[in-house]
Amino acid sequence: MARMVTTRNKVISTAAAWLVGFLIFFPILWMVLASFKTELEAFAIPPSFLFFHWTTENYVTVQERSDYLHHALNSIIIAGGSTLIAMLIAIPAAWSMAFSPTKRTKDVLLWMLSTKMMPPVGVLVPIYLIYRTFGLLDTRSGLIFILCLGNLPIVIWMLFTYFKEIPRDILEAARMDGATIGRELIYVLTPMAVPGLASTLLLNLILAWNEAFWTLNLSTLEAAPLTVFIASYSSPEGLFWAKLSAASTLAIAPILVLGWFSQRQLVRGLTFGAVK
Repeated sequence: MARMVTTRNKVISTAAAWLVGFLIFFPILWMVLASFKTELEAFAIPPSFLFFHWTTENYVTVQERSDYLHHALNSIIIAGGSTLIAMLIAIPAAWSMAFSPTKRTKDVLLWMLSTKMMPPVGVLVPIYLIYRTFGLLDTRSGLIFILCLGNLPIVIWMLFTYFKEIPRDILEAARMDGATIGRELIYVLTPMAVPGLASTLLLNLILAWNEAFWTLNLSTLEAAPLTVFIASYSSPEGLFWAKLSAASTLAIAPILVLGWFSQRQLVRGLTFGAVK
């Protein structure tokens, strides 16, 4: 028998959800507000929330000091390139593990997941030396390669989970009709797993866009994405909170807009197969 949901419970649940959402979003809101303050007002105690002298001086200073478009273009190319390559590798890998498993499949999946448990700093020195030897330091291709490898285990795991929810009978029917493995992947499996593929792609894109450790250590200027652009406003003289907030707002704006417009597809993909 279904449990009745009263109006009071709905109101309490809605208010609690809005409160949690506001608490999660508040740091971003505070950062945006701080970007329109002067440096003195950004440090003021007690802080002012809305009633302060609004200024766009920080954004002008950021544009004059740094080439925002150059860093943004690097972020788009690096995040997009690493995501695309990871998806091209992960789709056939997840298909083989989901529909043609071996006795070692679970061990391989656990091994891939275990690589994410190792702190990146543990392999920084050998990777840095390899990149220096092959001339990959401060290059887009070098960052695309390392971000692709870093996110690949998560992408394969997510796609494997989605593919496991697809009935095997449909693929077997396609094979009986003469479909090759390539056609099965492109024309049968991919259309059925669009929500899962979309959510995996978006999550991988967000992870690559926000990656700071490898971008800060393997790039300086030419291939520097927006994470390096933000870090440049931390200096030995101290943190310039207002300018740092303006740079951070410009850095997260593209991915924030993308996430806002694709949130329905993202939620649909993340809950794909959760309800039977």
